[in-house]
Amino acid sequence: MTGMKFEYDESGSTFFYFLTSFLGLLLLPCTFYFWPADKIEEQEKDRCEVFQRKHARLKKPEKWKGLRKTTQRLLIVGGWVLMACLVYKLQQFDYEYANFDPYDILGVGVGSSIAEIKKAYRKQSLIYHPDKPTGDERKFMRLNKAYLALTDDDARRNFERYGHPDGPGAMHFGIALPSWIVEKENSLWVLGLYGLVFMIALPTVVAIWWYRSSKFSNDQVLLDTTQLYYFFFHKTPHMVFKRALMVLAASLEFEKGHNPEIVERPSDNIELPQLIKQLPNLGEKNKERPLCFAYSMKARSLLHAHLSRLRLPESTLDQDRLYIVKCCPILIQEMVSCVSQLIMLAHAGRISRLPSLDTIEACMKLSPHIVQALWDTKNPLLQLPNVTEDSLRHFVSKRRPVKTIEHLLSLSSTERHHILRSLTEEEFTDVLVVCRKMPKVEMEINYEVVDDDDSGEFTAGAIVTVTVNLRRRTMGEVYERNLQETEHKLDGEEKEEESLAVTAAKKSGWRKPQPKKGGKSKSKSQPQKKKHHQQSASKKDEEHQEERKDKTGSHQQPERVEMVEEKGDQDTDEDDSPSHSDESVAEEADTESHKEDKQANNVDDDAEWERFQKGLTKREKALEGKSKMSHTVHSPYFPEDKQEYWWTYVCDRKKHMLITAPYQITNLVDHEEVQLKFTAPQKPGIYTYQVCLRSDSYLGLDLSDDIKLDVKEAREIPTEHPQWQECSSDEEEDDDNDMIKDDGEDSEYTTDEEVTDDSDEE
Repeated sequence: MTGMKFEYDESGSTFFYFLTSFLGLLLLPCTFYFWPADKIEEQEKDRCEVFQRKHARLKKPEKWKGLRKTTQRLLIVGGWVLMACLVYKLQQFDYEYANFDPYDILGVGVGSSIAEIKKAYRKQSLIYHPDKPTGDERKFMRLNKAYLALTDDDARRNFERYGHPDGPGAMHFGIALPSWIVEKENSLWVLGLYGLVFMIALPTVVAIWWYRSSKFSNDQVLLDTTQLYYFFFHKTPHMVFKRALMVLAASLEFEKGHNPEIVERPSDNIELPQLIKQLPNLGEKNKERPLCFAYSMKARSLLHAHLSRLRLPESTLDQDRLYIVKCCPILIQEMVSCVSQLIMLAHAGRISRLPSLDTIEACMKLSPHIVQALWDTKNPLLQLPNVTEDSLRHFVSKRRPVKTIEHLLSLSSTERHHILRSLTEEEFTDVLVVCRKMPKVEMEINYEVVDDDDSGEFTAGAIVTVTVNLRRRTMGEVYERNLQETEHKLDGEEKEEESLAVTAAKKSGWRKPQPKKGGKSKSKSQPQKKKHHQQSASKKDEEHQEERKDKTGSHQQPERVEMVEEKGDQDTDEDDSPSHSDESVAEEADTESHKEDKQANNVDDDAEWERFQKGLTKREKALEGKSKMSHTVHSPYFPEDKQEYWWTYVCDRKKHMLITAPYQITNLVDHEEVQLKFTAPQKPGIYTYQVCLRSDSYLGLDLSDDIKLDVKEAREIPTEHPQWQECSSDEEEDDDNDMIKDDGEDSEYTTDEEVTDDSDEE
């Protein structure tokens, strides 16, 4: 049996192969993932000055971001250069000695004779001999080795049997590491490098990562900030908008000791007092800690300036404002979750003070107002580009005051131009582009008790499942189509009126009267349009009624016809066989009842199958994870590209209570379904709740709808299970039967004497 031999790589070929493959496995995903992209997704074409400044700022990266991108590029390019050098090095190795085949070297077949081998050797030796001009010493040496291997009988036999002229040898195992690693002279350096990497560097990196990550929650919010929110929300259960803004500005993310990215400049001592003088109702005299600290005052003043849309120095305060505003959406979501948790704890009876519904809604209001840079008292139309306080006076007219963006889009083109007459044509198109891309969400609500026993009843203490189906479209898709349809209808109606007037004039022989220059003709034409609109409305009502009749009566008409036919058959057959007709009618009624039962069972099976499929799709979505990409928000005052998110929850407006925790929807692209669950009240009665949908990016797009629950008394829980009662009744019957048998029959253990004694006594 041959031995085994382990060898380190002397020539470096296998080590370079290992290093090349390892480097390739690292470079390919790193290049694909870490190569910085400079492309910015362009939003709607807005020509306002604020949007242009934001676009230029996004195109121009920050200093540390530019340095990080350059270092990433240099590292990736250096890795690919090193890999190219390794590939070139591998190509320089000579592997002809590793694959030694004498037949291939001499160019003869396996069964060639000695004469053929000698002839081939002479022919190639004349070419590769070192004394010849075409000579090659290395190839000539290989040629001699092959000739000796094939001319010697033992060497040829060993090669044909074992694959080597020297016969069987030890099995070689190569280790893809250079041999200098295990040399005695280099042992100290190798051990030092091993200890430095695995005993010092790796534990240090893990400790730093753990120390930094332990300070943050799952949403990358400082745990100290979360405790601060809990303290203030428990201290002031009823919180208004400005109070919530003060708590937001006191977040420890804006403090230098907790966040090293915060910059403190000497110019703040001059610029901040000047800014505070311009801001009313800042609350600078508040002595609460940490609301009175310097970092909190600075953040609060910058947020007030942002909501007032004040122009700040670009190199100092404006940079701080951008960073603070960028952090606000995540912090506001943490505030909402903190308030909802406190409310749930209060419902459970663990804390005494219950935060009100106004507190959590005030926190939700912060997000869209900060994204759009507007106070809570401002008009939502100021979200649109080129719309200012001066141009708002054109929206408030005596005839049709425009208060929302939806109302603006529902107007005709002439009315829009009239309202936006202070804008140029380019600014007018910018306003329309933004309005058409605004979201229009439709909300459908279904609520039920998902239970096998009482699926259709709301009993006290039952778990109510509210399913909110959301469908998102743009306002341009909704209102532009409606306007086009109405315009087409009006054009068709006017043409019909003109054609009717022309035909009537031809029949009567009178000419069509021309309208005068005064306003009488216009006043006469208006009532006709109103009448025609009334006629069209009445026609639409009739069409709706016919559709309802078709929907409700389509299943009833065939039954009536069948009943009439059956009555006719009964009238004709009454004289002949009345009993037979009664039996046939009864059989037909039984078959119809069986059919109805089968249809009902099929409907129940289909509903259960749909629920099962919905459950599978929900599980798949939960396993996939929650996406955070929906639609880009038009937010020229927000420093980055903002995605469109929503909150949905159930509340009780009369008691100012939150019923379910707010659920944040981050992936509403077209359709989305959300389930909210809560426990029904313990007392029977009719309860009214409200399902709300709030946007975290836009103003004036919130939705709400009421649901009514007719809560009934809960069923009494049986003390014993019905199966146990059946079992106990069966056992009692068996015992009675045994007693009867014992009384009526002699047991097998009685003797004849006992029987005779009984008979004598009788």
